[in-house]
Amino acid sequence: MKEKIYTIPVIDSFKEEGECPFCNMYKTLEENTIQFVLGPSYMETDVREKTNNLGFCKEHLTKMYTNKNRLGLALMLNSHLDNLQNEIENLISSGNPKSKKKLFSKNDKNDTKLFTYLKEKESSCYICDRIESTFQKYTDTFFYLLKKDKSFIDLVKSSKGFCLNHFALLYNEAPKYLNDSQLESFIDIIVSVEIDNLNRLKEDLDWFIQKNDYRFADEPWKNSKDALIRTILKINSLNVN
Repeated sequence: MKEKIYTIPVIDSFKEEGECPFCNMYKTLEENTIQFVLGPSYMETDVREKTNNLGFCKEHLTKMYTNKNRLGLALMLNSHLDNLQNEIENLISSGNPKSKKKLFSKNDKNDTKLFTYLKEKESSCYICDRIESTFQKYTDTFFYLLKKDKSFIDLVKSSKGFCLNHFALLYNEAPKYLNDSQLESFIDIIVSVEIDNLNRLKEDLDWFIQKNDYRFADEPWKNSKDALIRTILKINSLNVN
């Protein structure tokens, strides 16, 4: 099947080396999203409104801070801080007994509205939301390709499997996209691919451990030099490289 714009990132990720094509997609998507946010987009009204309201999670604030464009980050946080301050002042508006009563009124979890608002802001993130929206389209495209492109099935079969998180995602989501016969075939494929590659990775990690024993110091590393890095990604979707 001829590649289309929306299929290219998915197909390319399966052609890359790595323990999980979906982690490849996520990494590229995250990098592109951070560049988008720190680029001229922060001057666009619709983007600024969303970043003002949603803010950023700790992980993406850290990644943006290590980026070269700290002025762009400062400008976004400046207007986000204005928004936060206005919301907080509205909640604690002094001198208004009714507002104070509202401030200390409890929700179903017995938390104050101010506490609830600020806790929600801790996990609210414009970058996470934008990534999630696009990543869902990648999942849709993955199953579309499975049904329409036989060569893509071969790519899946020849891959190194998936991290456990994305393996579980595909296993869980498959019934929404596939009919009974397609589903049975797909589950057989991904389970076989995943188990084979978990065994491969276990062998690499075992040899990595042995290589740290002085008795094996002169033995070749085989494929184990980066086995620890690959195992972390396979188990926790975490790229420490």
